[in-house]
Order: sequence, then structure tokens, then C-alpha cells
Amino acid sequence: MVLNQASWTRGGLHLRDVTFEAPFDHFGGGAGTIEVFARITATEADSTKPFLVFLQGGPGVEAPRPTTPVGQSTWLARALEDFQVVMLDQRGTGKSSPIGSVNGRITGLDGVGEAPAEIAAALSHYRADSIVEDAEVLRRGLGVDTWSLLGQSFGGFTALRYVSAHSESLSEVYFTGGLPAIGTDPATVYATTWEGMKRKSEQFYRAFPGDRDKLARLVDLAEADGGIALPGGARATTERIRLLGHFLGASDGPEELHYLLDMDPASAAFRHDLSAALPFSGRNPLYAVVHESCWADGGITNWAARRAMPADVEADPTLLAGEHAGPESLAEDPELAPFAEVAQLVAAHEWPRLYDADALRASTVRGGAAVYFEDAYVPPEYSLATADLLDGVKPWVTNEYEHNGLRADGYRVLDHLICLARE
Repeated sequence: MVLNQASWTRGGLHLRDVTFEAPFDHFGGGAGTIEVFARITATEADSTKPFLVFLQGGPGVEAPRPTTPVGQSTWLARALEDFQVVMLDQRGTGKSSPIGSVNGRITGLDGVGEAPAEIAAALSHYRADSIVEDAEVLRRGLGVDTWSLLGQSFGGFTALRYVSAHSESLSEVYFTGGLPAIGTDPATVYATTWEGMKRKSEQFYRAFPGDRDKLARLVDLAEADGGIALPGGARATTERIRLLGHFLGASDGPEELHYLLDMDPASAAFRHDLSAALPFSGRNPLYAVVHESCWADGGITNWAARRAMPADVEADPTLLAGEHAGPESLAEDPELAPFAEVAQLVAAHEWPRLYDADALRASTVRGGAAVYFEDAYVPPEYSLATADLLDGVKPWVTNEYEHNGLRADGYRVLDHLICLARE
């Protein structure tokens, strides 16, 4: 395999950009390749430290770009003490053959026809199983026998697939923001997250009296005008406004939501900030289009979050949603609209299994898993049930953090997990 590499130094960091070709279809033997990008970050030139691969949350979001000086409270600062860090842009994101839309046409799928069925079939190769195989191509290309993983949220789901499929390639594995349920209908998981979001909604309104009325007024505006007009031609109807609840899954989110609701809905600033606050957009279209597939350990998702929505939530739009994807986000955003029919086909796709419980039980990989007791997106009961299959991975259950613990207090979170794994 040919690796195209470029090295550079910035602010005491030594960075190596790596671009490589991987098979587009790792499992069916189909022809064609995809270009994948990773950035390796170290504190020394020609470092001999072992590698830690960071698997980003999402799906459909690229790896973070390191800046200097590295913040001393960040997970990256702690990781660089022990590792060279591989920032992998998962396929379809960042510099790894990114998928998007321009002038109503889907881009980034070279060699794929324009029929929605062909595009949907191609997007079935953008799940955790394919991402893991891309990483294996890179590992072998770098001549590395084993490396370690740090997976945040969807990155942790991908890390679990890695343990399931290629445990022999791993030294340590760290999970933050939960572990996925195994062999469970995604609608069952989403039913649990809806109940969690009901609690968080009520907690928010108790903390900020008057904000429920402000949210209700936004819904009234949306319903009166066919959706609140947003920059770029997008609109926000009731179900998209409900998605503002994703703020409540982060430690600093309630204040951010309060400040947004405190703005004048007629102002340009509000409409720009509302647009930026919505979780599903054309910036990262895969986040909306294949979102529910990350929970699909076999079976068909069929808009699982919408199927699981409780009747009391449906009747009260002030009960907010988290990462509960629905078709309206694609229909109401011009950049996502080209994916609307494709997303319906993806929702009807029969997914293969992602995890092998016997392989997970047989794994000897050591590690640690941060399980957040109040996690809005990954219920702790499912995380703990899955962690119980991994003898070498020690769970840390805490209510100190929300789902964004790695971002909020990364040095401490990762340090605690490393200590757990090595004690």
C-alpha cells in the first residue's frame, strides 16, 4: 500500500499527514477505492511512542484539528504524554473523500450513479465496520503491530467493532460517552433516551423559568409561517426546533440554550444562531443520513427515534429531543434535501451485525470505559451491559459529567481511564 505523507512542525507539535487508498467495499469484494486521511500528532520528531487512534463522535464528523499550544486540561495533552495520536478522518468526512451536496447534487461518491437506490447502497459502506477496516489498512501501512484506541460516543461504537473484529491489533481501548447496545432494536434504545430527555427538559425549565413559554412561542411562529426562515433557504418547523434539546446533553448546554431563547426571534442574529444550533445540517450530511445505522446491530432502523417517540412528547413540543433524527431535517434544509429520498432508503436497509459477543468475551484487550450516569444519548444501562462482556475493560460510572466529559475535562477523564486500565 502506498502512503502519501507530509511532515510539519507547529508550536512544539510534530505532525505527519497521511493519505492512503482503501477498498471502497471491504466485505463484498467490489472494485474501487476510497481516499482516506489521517494526521499523526506527536511531541517529538521521529517519536517512538506507541500509537493511539482517536475515533471521533458522530457519525459523519471529521477528527479534530490540533492547535497550539495544546490546552493542558485537554485529553490530547494527556494522550501525548504516552502516545503518538492518530487523528483519523472517518470515510466521507474531512479530507477522507468528503460527502456533501452542491447545487442540489450529491458530491463525494465518485463512480456511483445518481439514482437514490445506488447512493443508498453506497452509503451502506460508511458504517463502523468499514471505518475499522480503513484503520486496519493504515495500521498495516505504517508497519505497526498493535495500537490503542480512544473512542468518543460513535467513536466508542467504532472501537467496540474494532475489538469484535480485530482484537489482535489492539493494545488498549478507551471508551468515553458510552458503549452501544448489542443485538437490540434501536427503537428500544431510543425509548430510553426519550425518557431521559423528558427529565432533562423539565430540569431545564425549572432552572430557567420562562424558557418553556419562549420555546412554545417559537413553535407557534414555526407553525404559523410554515417554519422559521433560516439563512440559506432552510426552515425550522416544530420537530427541528425540538432538536434544540441536544444542548441538554452537554455540561454547558443548558446555558447556551437559555441564551439562544433569550434572543429576539425576529432578529437576524437569532436566525443565524438558530441555524448554527440545529444538529443536522449540510455541513456534515452523513450525520443525518446514516445516523441511526450506528445503533443497528443487524435489522432495519426505519426511523427508530421517531417510532419510539412517546405520545406525551409528540403532544408537547416543549419536551425536547436529543440526537433523535427524523426525515424533516432532510426535507427542510436545501443542502440536505438531495439526500431526503436516499435517507428513506437507508432507513429501510437491512443491516448486517456489527458485534460478535463471543469475540468480545474472548478479547484480552485492557482498557477503561467512562459511563456517564446522566448521559442523554447513550443510556448507562446498555453501556454497562456491553462493558460486562469485556473482561479487560474496567467501567467508571460517574455523574460528574454529561456526554461531553472528554471535551469538558479531557485530561482528567482520559488519565483516570488509563490508570484504571493499568492498575
